[in-house]
Amino acid sequence: MKVLLASPNFHQARGNTVTVQRISDCLKKLGIETEIINMKDDSKPANLPDADIVHGFHAYRFGKFIEKLNIKPKNYLVTMTGTDLNMDLFDKMKRQNVIRTLTEAKAIHVFDEEAKQILGNEISGIQAKIIVIPQGTVAFPETAPAFNKEPGTFLFVLPAGIRKVKNIPFAIENLKHIFKNQKNIRLWLVGPIIEEDEGRMILELAEKHKEWLQYLGQIPHQFMGEVYKQADAVLNTSHSEGQPAAILEAMEYSLPVLASNNLGNRNIITHQITGLIYTNPVEFLDYAEKLVNNNEMRIKIGRAAKFYVECNHSSEYEAKTLQKIYESILDESGTIPSSSREK
Repeated sequence: MKVLLASPNFHQARGNTVTVQRISDCLKKLGIETEIINMKDDSKPANLPDADIVHGFHAYRFGKFIEKLNIKPKNYLVTMTGTDLNMDLFDKMKRQNVIRTLTEAKAIHVFDEEAKQILGNEISGIQAKIIVIPQGTVAFPETAPAFNKEPGTFLFVLPAGIRKVKNIPFAIENLKHIFKNQKNIRLWLVGPIIEEDEGRMILELAEKHKEWLQYLGQIPHQFMGEVYKQADAVLNTSHSEGQPAAILEAMEYSLPVLASNNLGNRNIITHQITGLIYTNPVEFLDYAEKLVNNNEMRIKIGRAAKFYVECNHSSEYEAKTLQKIYESILDESGTIPSSSREK
């Protein structure tokens, strides 16, 4: 079996890129041949490489991509990755494209039950082909360039591509209030500049607050383990998420995560147990200060976070379930495997 994985902007170190590469690597371990194609915003494809199954990531972008093809794929499934579910589906300019792409798909992969419910409520006739598979995680190599924080400092890390939906200025503008009284805090921003206007703003803020803020730029994903080793806490301030790989990675390193209250984040984090969820600036500041000052709370949350990820986010399970879906599509049984996970 050969599976073609179609990823938006695979050339950049983004969440979708991490997800697609992980799935590709794990499918190969099962003996499945894979090929990844890059769906850039300005790409103009004519024909797809030969494959038994086409697996597209991000319903809206994959739908626009296949519109340009001379020959549409016969067998394809779609993974909903975040903004396609939380934003594009409700955007009057994009909604019909998303609905058409999902309606014509043989199967639809989402990361959690709440996402499945939203899709089922918004689009009739697709419930039976929606499969829930939580994201897996990756193991980082032991050998990588060292990243060293300043001795005696408390380091927040915010891993995200620089674009408006990630709401990065929110973290900067709020942490600066904590820095006034606690000069030991630091913030590292890690990720590529995706939107130029947003990138210019972040670079200006980094220069303005260089005493405590550093933009590390795009770091190869295999080196992120070394960044997590330096961190004391990880932030996610995004307006919209699917199931952010960076949060799962941080949790696997026993790091407490302070995250915004959106669908993807709250389906990973149980507030005050496996992480912290904020809904407004006051809560963000309160929880951030507690992370800095309460070592016992950080350790307790970090341990619970690691245990949660180990129990619920297996890359092996993810790949084997996808394999079953591919096989069910190819035998044309019309029966998509259950999303119920064996305990």
